[in-house]
Amino acid sequence: MAGSTLVLECRDLKKSFGDNAAVKGVAFHIAEGETYGLLGPNGAGKTTTISMVTGLLERDGGEVFVDGKPLTTTSVDAKREIGLVPQDLAIYPDLTARENLIFFGKLYEMSGSDLKNRVAGVLEIIGLAERADDRTDEFSGGMKRRLNIGIGLLHKPRLLLLDEPTVGVDPQSRNAILESVEHLSDEGMAVLYTTHYMEEAERLCDRVGIIDLGLIKAEGTRRELVQMVGQHDRVRLQASGSLEAGVEALASLPVVKKASVRDGGIEMVVDDAGQWLAAILGKVSGAGVTITSVDVDEPNLESVFLHLTGRALRD
Repeated sequence: MAGSTLVLECRDLKKSFGDNAAVKGVAFHIAEGETYGLLGPNGAGKTTTISMVTGLLERDGGEVFVDGKPLTTTSVDAKREIGLVPQDLAIYPDLTARENLIFFGKLYEMSGSDLKNRVAGVLEIIGLAERADDRTDEFSGGMKRRLNIGIGLLHKPRLLLLDEPTVGVDPQSRNAILESVEHLSDEGMAVLYTTHYMEEAERLCDRVGIIDLGLIKAEGTRRELVQMVGQHDRVRLQASGSLEAGVEALASLPVVKKASVRDGGIEMVVDDAGQWLAAILGKVSGAGVTITSVDVDEPNLESVFLHLTGRALRD
């Protein structure tokens, strides 16, 4: 569970490029141990937001605080708390993975046994310990991406920002990257993760901000976002016996919004089916229904995005 201490707070961030308003008043916060996702299509304002959060881009308006310290393009103390993993690879191809990490560690003013031990630990986290002494120009695209993440982790930042880290990698490498990210919040790190892949946001993020056209349209947990737009789970029971009696029994459960007999089974619309499934099955079985299979269809962030913006996530 995420802690209560805020590591990142963004207030009313704005940025325009000429007549194009790329970010139009974005605000969100991230607590220690929390992974927050910015989910939106290409051009939604994700990278521009990250650039302002890291102080790489001068903002037109708004404020950023990292671990309670105000951050600007000239800040030093606040930037020390940040690890950035950009979309573009920032590694040296003629160095080994270990040499890359040592080089960047020295830029962070790390040295001696502290640097050596941290490099070894990071190589384990990103799954490259066995390839530590291979030149990185021999690495696959996914391995280079994982090394990119490792560089951002070296100095144990309070806040790690990952800007679409799985773009252009194969499915196996993508899964390895996601597994690495999953463990970061366990160490108390706050993580800001931008993506246009709905399934990544659902897998990794404690809370998600849906961003489109420079605005956060809504934010919350997956369940909160689904409920916000009136979406419900759909449950189908393949069954035999007293199906009508089963439907009548379900009327006593307020979470069952609708139930009917259809095609040799019972179909229903339910709030939070995962939590209430045992009670639903108990009611139906008690009414004389024999259940042979259960299928639960939960609404996803794709449907929420479509509802909020009027277009699919990859339009």
